[in-house]
Amino acid sequence: MHDFHDKVAVITGGASGFGKAFAVLGASLGMRLVLADIDQGALDAVVEELQATGATVIGKRTDVSRSTDVQALADTAVGAFGQVDLLFNNAGVAPGGLVWERSEQDWNWALGVNLHGVIHGVRIFTPLMLAAAAKDPSYRGHIVNTASVAGLTTAPTLGPYCVTKHAVVALSESLYHDLALVSEQVHCSVLCPGFVATGISRSDRNLPSEDATATEPSRAQRAAMAMLDQGIAAGTLSADDVARTTFDGIRDLRFYLLPHPGSIQAVRQRFDEILDLRNPTGPFAENSPIRETLTASLRGE
Repeated sequence: MHDFHDKVAVITGGASGFGKAFAVLGASLGMRLVLADIDQGALDAVVEELQATGATVIGKRTDVSRSTDVQALADTAVGAFGQVDLLFNNAGVAPGGLVWERSEQDWNWALGVNLHGVIHGVRIFTPLMLAAAAKDPSYRGHIVNTASVAGLTTAPTLGPYCVTKHAVVALSESLYHDLALVSEQVHCSVLCPGFVATGISRSDRNLPSEDATATEPSRAQRAAMAMLDQGIAAGTLSADDVARTTFDGIRDLRFYLLPHPGSIQAVRQRFDEILDLRNPTGPFAENSPIRETLTASLRGE
């Protein structure tokens, strides 16, 4: 897909972070946008902001963990614009803490948003794209699944997040192979960014009300939040930078999108350790500031 003008993009998690950055860039390219988010207030604000610039954009409150919501999102997009050309399965949450201390509800929340949200998007939107391709030889469709460098590596105190993002990478690779069997007009990519200020470190604010508890975060959960905050503060790329890299990757039909060049070494180290049957060394050097912050937080220092 080289010409984005007048194409239709559906973006989940569209009210903040990468989703909003995708929307802003898509609007500047003349795309028609359908934004989805669970936060109605934030969604309304972004829709209003983009409409004020002359963009064609609608919003649909969506809980991506619910297949009925994602189906309603697809129905809204097709009803408004006739077809979908570009899908960003982008909504995500990052519950932190030690893997054994997060509750069953917490795990279900992470799996529901990060993994099942992508599954629902792929299952519901891919047939729509393939049908559009069958009707029009000039049609080009593209699906971008937002994973993370945490889908290619692992990190302490982020177990649920890493689990879901590894699954998104595997799902995306499977989708890539499956699409190659049936169409030359519909493609996909997996986005694996590193630390970026997107607000995901505060995603617990969107815990379903029935799962939310009045208890204070554990020491490990506070440590995970501190680690994310420190990594984000040290980051060199913005959500806008990631959006530009993503759109460039769509143009070039690149599957793996890793906006942070420095993450390549961490990925290579992990796979070298697997191939050499070595124990994992972890993502942070012994004297790294992030590791020191994490250790101090866990020890209550």
